[in-house]
Amino acid sequence: MVLVVLGTLSQGDIGLYASQQKYFSANITWLGDIIPVPGGRITMVIMLVNLTFMVLFKHNLWKIKKFGVLIVHIGALLLLIGGGLTAIFSSEGNMVIEEGAQSNHVDDYHDMELTIINTSNESLDEYTVFDQPILEKGNVLSHENLNFNIEIINYFRNCEPLKRNEPAGIQYKGMLKNFILSELKNEKENNQNRPGITYRITNSRSSNDGIYGIFLGQSVTQTANINNQKYEFIFRRKRTYLPFAIELLDFKKVVHAGTGIAKSYSSEVNLIENGIPRRVLIEMNEPLRHKGYTFFQASFIEGIEGDTTVLAAVKNYGRLFPYISSIIMSIGMLLHLFSSMPKLLRKNTRDSS
Repeated sequence: MVLVVLGTLSQGDIGLYASQQKYFSANITWLGDIIPVPGGRITMVIMLVNLTFMVLFKHNLWKIKKFGVLIVHIGALLLLIGGGLTAIFSSEGNMVIEEGAQSNHVDDYHDMELTIINTSNESLDEYTVFDQPILEKGNVLSHENLNFNIEIINYFRNCEPLKRNEPAGIQYKGMLKNFILSELKNEKENNQNRPGITYRITNSRSSNDGIYGIFLGQSVTQTANINNQKYEFIFRRKRTYLPFAIELLDFKKVVHAGTGIAKSYSSEVNLIENGIPRRVLIEMNEPLRHKGYTFFQASFIEGIEGDTTVLAAVKNYGRLFPYISSIIMSIGMLLHLFSSMPKLLRKNTRDSS
């Protein structure tokens, strides 16, 4: 209860995502940045262990007259287990598709990745991807696909490029010859932040050794020619590739009469799997569910050459647990009510006489 109150109140100051990470998705949280207390995950584990031992070893629950109460506790256990599965394994992001185009990947809402593409071979591109958890200050990244090392100098949750007022030193390369990455205060809504990193290329045995910078949405791709190999450096939202693709055939928007405000919008798409297309209509209240993913019609982008749909993509391993546990707990409460009715009726009879 304390975590729920603190997490809810903090949303106004630090935003929904930061509050969730600090209080509910953390093992330990700090009150006033001084006092360590169990975070949401440890609290849920303690509740799960406590409830499990209660169900297994509290013998008076294992009686016919307590059968309804036992079922209620089992339903609560399933609810906690489903919450754990959702917290640990589930993911969410979006899929942005222009009319006539298709996509087979989901971009994460919060996590980033550094992607290095070797474009030297004309027949194929070789991708080397480093996920956000290892993009920490001081980490040195290396891979057998790369003939150089990358040292992370700084990681910015939110930044902006600013033009240099003075000439840069010879150690600065690429964008950092003319710009610097200036750190900004984090926005309350995490998806409004523009992350970026500065990094140093070392051991390339070439003039490409030096300090580089890159940020989300950078319009000009950072490139380097190292030992006769051409590389592109891209800092983007973490991608999850799917075993199928979605092609946007037509996007429709219905507006309120006399206004430009959208009343509803929908996407007519082809779900392409194993080269076979299947036409599906995704509407605001009618999502597409396939292979464990649920695609919701979330938003849209209007353009001169055509519209672009934005689909929210969610993979929730614990999606069914709340429904199942609610049904089980309802059954348990009804059984407990019916088993208690004879006793209540006898009591009412005695009181009336």
